[in-house]
Amino acid sequence: MKSGFLEQLLRRIDRIDPDSLQTHFLRLAREKGLLETILQSIREGLVVVDGDGTVSYANEAVGRLLGGDVEQMAGRNLQEALPTLDWEGLMGLDPEAWTQMVNREIEVTYPDHRFLEFYVVPLQVVQGAEEGTEGALIFLRDVTSERARQESTVESKRLEAITLLAAGVAHEIGNPLNSLNIHLQIMERELVDIQDQDLQDSLRELVEVSSSEIKRLDQIIHSFLRALRPSQPQREDVEVCELLEETLRGMRREIEDRGIWVETEFPDEKPTLQLDKGQMHQAFYNILRNGVQAMTQGGIMTVRVDVSEPAVAIAFTDTGTGIDAEDLGAVFDPYHTTKEEGTGLGLMIVQRILQDHGGQIELETRPGQGTTVTLLLPRGDQRIRLLGHQDGETVS
Repeated sequence: MKSGFLEQLLRRIDRIDPDSLQTHFLRLAREKGLLETILQSIREGLVVVDGDGTVSYANEAVGRLLGGDVEQMAGRNLQEALPTLDWEGLMGLDPEAWTQMVNREIEVTYPDHRFLEFYVVPLQVVQGAEEGTEGALIFLRDVTSERARQESTVESKRLEAITLLAAGVAHEIGNPLNSLNIHLQIMERELVDIQDQDLQDSLRELVEVSSSEIKRLDQIIHSFLRALRPSQPQREDVEVCELLEETLRGMRREIEDRGIWVETEFPDEKPTLQLDKGQMHQAFYNILRNGVQAMTQGGIMTVRVDVSEPAVAIAFTDTGTGIDAEDLGAVFDPYHTTKEEGTGLGLMIVQRILQDHGGQIELETRPGQGTTVTLLLPRGDQRIRLLGHQDGETVS
């Protein structure tokens, strides 16, 4: 529609003959229909309000992003039409807000959890041929995926920085630790020449404590490097249930000492996947050990394997203490641990292994009741297919 066409038509309406008037109105109807089709097809939400905050138009995307029936929004106050948002708070309680450019990023939980970019563009509402009350266009854009990509980029850069740091730590600390360990072994051999048995026993105890601490530091460094050092999985055919049973057998003594009962739920047709057996054994071990240590008064550890077309799901469920809400968001962060002797690297290592295998890790917890950690591993026979339409046939 040309700029000013409607205003010119309104000014000259009393001088236009009926046939021309009908032609002009048909033109307006066609262009209004085209505009309506465009506005309804865009993914961004669009709300038009007047200076009093009354909705005059809302497209279908608004209902998808914020909920509500868009057909019933027109003529209603904005706060009444879309009560899910605190409009006065978003506009800063400024009575002149509709005349200013406003930009916000907001988080909504209904009808779905999303992050939205919210911005207001002022406009003049035309009344007849005169400019009337000021209003505004409100745009809502879903930026949930963009935020996820940004967070993934930040996480990748953070891991890269930590990897460089880890290489330096391993070099600067590893060699002195080896030297200390050698000297402690020499000291231990020299203790046999001490005649005073009490002094000998006392010094031997100190040497053993020192040696134990050196081994613990060495273990932390190696765990850190395993978590961060980039390495491609050496894939081979691995029977998942058999590897789980092997891991459980290796932990049998610790499980029995803690009074824990293990239940396994495996399918009749046990799945075989292309995995790095050593890495996946480490992932299973880390998750099982976390669950076992969470059950301080005994309990049940359930290991369940489910097979679907796209993936194999391996779920580890314990009846331990669960994870508090304030700790849930940091469980994959390095050095974050709630255990006195933990390194905070276990789940981070698991996450890295799953990513290298193209899988995912999911966590569900109930504070005071237990936690379920689920590993989703893609099946080797899955392929990406591009579907198209060609001469009436589907191609891949």
